[in-house]
Amino acid sequence: MEKSTSQKIRLGVFVTLGLLMLIAALYFIGNRQHLFTRNMAVFAEFENVNGLQIGNNVRYSGINVGTVSKIEMIGDSRIVVQMMVEESTGRFIKRDAIASIGSDGLVGSMVVNILPGQEDLNPISTGDTIDTYSRIGADDMLSTLNVTNENAALLTSDLLKITDKILEARGTLGVLVSDTTLARDIQITLANLKETSAETSRAMKKINRELAGINMKESAAGTLLSDTLSRDRIEHLIRNLDSASLQIIDITAQVNHMLQEIREGEGALHYLTQDRELVQNIDTTMVNIKESSVKLNENMEALRHNWLFRGYFRKLEKQERKKAGN
Repeated sequence: MEKSTSQKIRLGVFVTLGLLMLIAALYFIGNRQHLFTRNMAVFAEFENVNGLQIGNNVRYSGINVGTVSKIEMIGDSRIVVQMMVEESTGRFIKRDAIASIGSDGLVGSMVVNILPGQEDLNPISTGDTIDTYSRIGADDMLSTLNVTNENAALLTSDLLKITDKILEARGTLGVLVSDTTLARDIQITLANLKETSAETSRAMKKINRELAGINMKESAAGTLLSDTLSRDRIEHLIRNLDSASLQIIDITAQVNHMLQEIREGEGALHYLTQDRELVQNIDTTMVNIKESSVKLNENMEALRHNWLFRGYFRKLEKQERKKAGN
């Protein structure tokens, strides 16, 4: 009788402990799944949930605020995820919040991360849909890495071909790398270019010093460039030379005419012209006069084209045209 009573007591204690452990486990699981809190249903639409399952956590700024309660596909690339979010924390989630699917660590389960918005809007309420954006999944990253590895292999192969050609001195680059004579020639050319550049720089500095050393008030160049009085004198001198040239031409023509009359006429001058030595002297004089007149005309023509006197002659031509027009 005593033995059966002790067994019943032990059985009762065991059952009681089992019930307590079951209640604790249910409470723990329910608490993790937010079964004992007031929740609100919030929705988010994704194109790819990347392995998200019902019961996975929902986090807001890194804090667990709910769980995934339903996943429903409504189209080829439209998947609606229903989340049960605690009302106590839902008042901090604004309407411009953004939801994304991520991983809980490197190999952990998938979670829904809700990121805070930028604007100060009203908090979400039951039945609201949160904006989403999709991150690149592991499969996409592996595919991209695979393509990148293939491209890297092709580039490495091409680089090996190029380096082989360079080492074998094939092509322009190979010649430049292996030909020491060409390298020395290039070095010499660069040295000559550098020296030429230095000489040019020194020459320009010297020219600048010479130009800076010109006394615009006392030197001849400064006088020609800046003194209006000297310019007027030069113009007057050129005008006189031009007039003298014209007079010499007229005198030469008159002398030729007189000599022609003397050769064909009579009188003392006619007899004087019969003297060959005298005639030769006169002819030589006339030739010299003609040559002087031609040279003077050439000098005047050169002065007309000189940049210092070109403006003056243009002024004279304008004055002559005005006189002819009047």
